Amino acid sequence: MTDSKPMSGMPETPCVIIDAERMNRNIQTMAEVARKHNVRLRPHAKTHKIPDVAKLQLEAGAVGITVAKVSEAEVMAEHGIADIFIAYPLVAPGKIERAAALSRRIRLILGVDSDEGAARMNETAGRLGVQLTVRLEIDTGLRRSGVPYDDAAALAARIHALEHLKLTGIYTFRGALLQQRPTLDLADAGEEEGRIMVQLAERMRAQGIPIADVSVGSTPTGAYAAAVEGVTEIRPGTYVYQDRMQARFGVCGLEDCAGSVLVTVVSRPSPDLAVIDGGSKTFATDVQPNSAPLMLEGFGHVVGYEDAVLERMSEEHGMLRLGPEAQRKGLKVGDRISVIPNHICSTVNLHNRVLFRQGDVLEPKRVAGRGMLE
Repeated sequence: MTDSKPMSGMPETPCVIIDAERMNRNIQTMAEVARKHNVRLRPHAKTHKIPDVAKLQLEAGAVGITVAKVSEAEVMAEHGIADIFIAYPLVAPGKIERAAALSRRIRLILGVDSDEGAARMNETAGRLGVQLTVRLEIDTGLRRSGVPYDDAAALAARIHALEHLKLTGIYTFRGALLQQRPTLDLADAGEEEGRIMVQLAERMRAQGIPIADVSVGSTPTGAYAAAVEGVTEIRPGTYVYQDRMQARFGVCGLEDCAGSVLVTVVSRPSPDLAVIDGGSKTFATDVQPNSAPLMLEGFGHVVGYEDAVLERMSEEHGMLRLGPEAQRKGLKVGDRISVIPNHICSTVNLHNRVLFRQGDVLEPKRVAGRGMLE
């Protein structure tokens, strides 16, 4: 899993390090969840953006992968991934044309959530002489993309009637919501997510729309949504590395987190302050501290310093507030520490490469899908 020769010793910081043993264990655990409930596993590659990691997921039993961008799908296809779902509404003509071209090479499924988007896909597919396989995205409470739940059956009927589109299923991303509110009750949240999607699929089938795929489930809710009869697929992403957010949800322990950021202490201005060489260009800031329902303290878990808090960041500096225990441990300029970020997916996307650790050996791997935004 290397892009260059394995390294020994400590790398320059800041850098993302992936514990390969933990990652492989996480991959096997989620694959077993899918097998147990007889659902397909189609992991979201947004977490790692690395084709070789996707291949490990496929070898463990995944049927394909999920991405958000056409460019991500192109990167994965170039490296031999042949079954990809772009779970994002495509509307730009150029992107639809690229997707149509890609559909000639691999099994490709596209997301749609509007009449306009479907019409554009249908026109492009007809002009280029292909049929595009699509799934209808449903808004089940997150209020992001997706057709409103109550309008979904009518839109599905209109898409089903289009000559050059093949509507095979419905999908949603809901996250940890229960009755429209953020929650830590993942079991009820996952059950509700699966149930309302299965009910919608049954309503569509009753109208003559052949819905085969009911695709749901993030890392927090995937195991519970998978247990709902009628769910056919789950699409978790973060599980492959795990992070502090998932540990707070109770999905895993901190000891299961394969991804961490190695940083160096560059300044010790006062006993209760340490400055590290990782700031907002190193750590994701999208999962903010003190936000419901997780109420995380700081931007990451400082390994080995339980009362140290990564509470502030500028672009290149991270400011650690040190509690009494951390102060007693005598953190010095030049010391290296590891931080498990709140959100590993967005953190990885800030880095050109990650280092996979196998024992004392570090193997560099390029984050091939990084920055693929179009």
